[in-house]
Amino acid sequence: MFKQRQNRNLFEAAFTTFALIYHQTVYNLRTEHRNAVLGLVMTMMQSVVFVVVFLGMYTLIGIGGSQIRGDFLLYIMSGIFIFMLHVQAVGAVAGSHSVSSGIIKHEPLNAAVLISGAALAVLYRQAISCLVILAVYHMVFQPITIEDPVGAGSLFLLSWFTGCAIGLIFLGIRPWSPQACKVLTMVYQRVNMFASGKFFVANMIPSFILPWFAWNPLFHLIDQERGFLFINYSPHRTMLLYPLWFAIAALMVGLLINFTTRKYESLSWSAVQ
Repeated sequence: MFKQRQNRNLFEAAFTTFALIYHQTVYNLRTEHRNAVLGLVMTMMQSVVFVVVFLGMYTLIGIGGSQIRGDFLLYIMSGIFIFMLHVQAVGAVAGSHSVSSGIIKHEPLNAAVLISGAALAVLYRQAISCLVILAVYHMVFQPITIEDPVGAGSLFLLSWFTGCAIGLIFLGIRPWSPQACKVLTMVYQRVNMFASGKFFVANMIPSFILPWFAWNPLFHLIDQERGFLFINYSPHRTMLLYPLWFAIAALMVGLLINFTTRKYESLSWSAVQ
């Protein structure tokens, strides 16, 4: 029992890593709620509450239908699902681990496994929630048609990847200033409540307001997602490749910050927290 395990070849090392990521993902899912089914139901209820609130808000201000010719609720859900996945991926990766946590001291567990487990747990919850809500709406209320399911699913995954890359930057900042990391993560999530563009159609935005949103990769993701969902909508104000290049750049910056931080990170940093 005291013998250190060693991987004999690359395949065995890869299998060990994937197994660790799987178990860490399950651990994160179980940590959210002791009952896995209730945890998924709570995640779905968060999205449902957002949909109901936005629908009520649109009704109060007198908007009875979307400016995209298509299903109004699908228009609302298209923004909410992308937004929820993105901001939760940012928060999960930013708080995935700490050098002072006890679990990080057990080999062969490492930072990459903890980050991957946190990110995959968010993707699993939000993907199941999205599919169940769409299936219930399609079967119970009104049939829906998605123009390009593959493209829509790809944008859904890209929003998750972009959120993970941005969360990696906040994770690198965390050992230097834990409180600043929490504040920056919260500010980014709150700003995206409005800057994500889920409230409106990007093609209808006046040109003088567009620069306030064009910097945000989530704004491009939501608008391009609607282009894949609706046959009558073609995005003209957003770019498909901008979120991808933004995510790659954020990933590189995040890796550089984390690799640099690990050279100087010490357990004593958290002693005064």
